[in-house]
Amino acid sequence: MTLVITGANGNLGQRLVRALLRDGGVDAVRAVVRREAAASLLETDHPGLDVRIVDYLDQGAMADVLAGAASVVHLVGIIKQSANSRYEVAHEQTSQTLAQAAAAAGVRRLVSLSIVGSTPDSSNACLSSKGRADAMLLACPVPATVIRVPMVLGEGDYASYALKRRASSGFNIVFRAASLEQPIYAGDVVEAIRRLIDAARFENRTLELAGPEALTRRELTERAAACLGRTTRVLSLPIGAGMAIARVLEWLPNPPITRAMLGVLDHDDRVDAHSAARALSLSLTPLEDMLNRCLADADIRE
Repeated sequence: MTLVITGANGNLGQRLVRALLRDGGVDAVRAVVRREAAASLLETDHPGLDVRIVDYLDQGAMADVLAGAASVVHLVGIIKQSANSRYEVAHEQTSQTLAQAAAAAGVRRLVSLSIVGSTPDSSNACLSSKGRADAMLLACPVPATVIRVPMVLGEGDYASYALKRRASSGFNIVFRAASLEQPIYAGDVVEAIRRLIDAARFENRTLELAGPEALTRRELTERAAACLGRTTRVLSLPIGAGMAIARVLEWLPNPPITRAMLGVLDHDDRVDAHSAARALSLSLTPLEDMLNRCLADADIRE
């Protein structure tokens, strides 16, 4: 009953590690990362944790790290492409290597985290790449479940920090304030993963999991401000203006924002949140509770 977590140094990965070490449910947790700095962080926070540094594209090394594992949780992915981090590598090549290594190691189930809107035919480079990666995992011999989520808010993560920064300002300029957001609490995502790991019946499928409430970016900013006891004004700019700015910034080796990244953030999220929640017997955290928890402790840990 060894569980392997790839991308274990991310916010969700660390939350999952903490939950499993605290509450049990598996015999052993093996955290897989790419860099020494990430491994040191996990080993400092969790003394005795089995942490492995592995090249996700090395099939032999991946097969070794998966040896003896019953389940794998795959949390590797990016929303911003740069000169040193490409969608095709981070999503597709990594997933293909994982699928082959998992099959060779005799893994019994695989859970992968994806993004709402990810389909191979998407016009967005990030979402189409992630969609192709999802398809590779679903087609591999190991039974796989892909969970697609929108914005995830958790204590201490960057998304919560960015939302608190906007909510704390008396005036905000955002691109397309009417864009629909449906944030989900990070703890709910972790609980969904745990329930899939423990499920008596596991099957190839895609689950779209989101928070219980869809609202515009303007409304989300205003609701967050209200939780802080503040008010804010939101000025909306056309998304085309943002795309034009991002196109210029893409000439930089590591642009702060790209057109594909902006397209992911601008995606209108309106998910039947309760369908996947019912399938997992999961109670979704209400938006107000989510905001109160996350904004109270919105510091960057990454």
